[in-house]
Amino acid sequence: MKIGIIGAGNIGGNLTRRLTALGHDVSVANSRGPHTLAALAEETGATPVRVEEAARGAQVVVVTIPLKAVPALPAGFLDGAAENVAVIDTGNYYPQQRDGRIAEIEEGLPESRWTERQIGHPVIKAFNGTYADDILDKPRPKGAPDRVALPVSGDDEAAKKVVRELLDELGFDTVDNGGQDNSWRQQPGTPVYGNRGGVEDIRKALEAASPERTAEWRA
Repeated sequence: MKIGIIGAGNIGGNLTRRLTALGHDVSVANSRGPHTLAALAEETGATPVRVEEAARGAQVVVVTIPLKAVPALPAGFLDGAAENVAVIDTGNYYPQQRDGRIAEIEEGLPESRWTERQIGHPVIKAFNGTYADDILDKPRPKGAPDRVALPVSGDDEAAKKVVRELLDELGFDTVDNGGQDNSWRQQPGTPVYGNRGGVEDIRKALEAASPERTAEWRA
């Protein structure tokens, strides 16, 4: 597939490494410009581009940037994407540590629902509770007893299917956490966040989540 990745930090960089290794055509962008991605491009064969160009022709676009930077994404950055593009949101709200106060999220709006409103497009929430190194170190063949499962949330069932199949190709099982209104179950501070368990462990962790945001994760 043609895949665009916006953000070349720990998650974005490692997804670039794995997806290119699997043979996908990856374009990668960051806020500092393509010239800063030369080393990653040389290592992986990915194409460094401007943020405005990352989604061009892409069937999947990964947005993996700090939440506070989402409103600054260029208007219409998804306009050139393939029809029915699946947009993956890996983001988390870290009010004390990085993002500052976002009133709507503080009032209970799920983080990925807020992101959808900023970019004007549905997203599939995935990888938000994944350790970046696990993207390189934890892939296992389908059916392996120690295969890690990742929760996935989103309203667009077709896009979610594309994302779940991509995660399977990357070496991970998935657990469908339902629609975006249910995605609070995989936000920071919940039992599933950072959980390296298998399918049953992840299902139980999602069920055990509380909608009450703890003090550490409030502004």
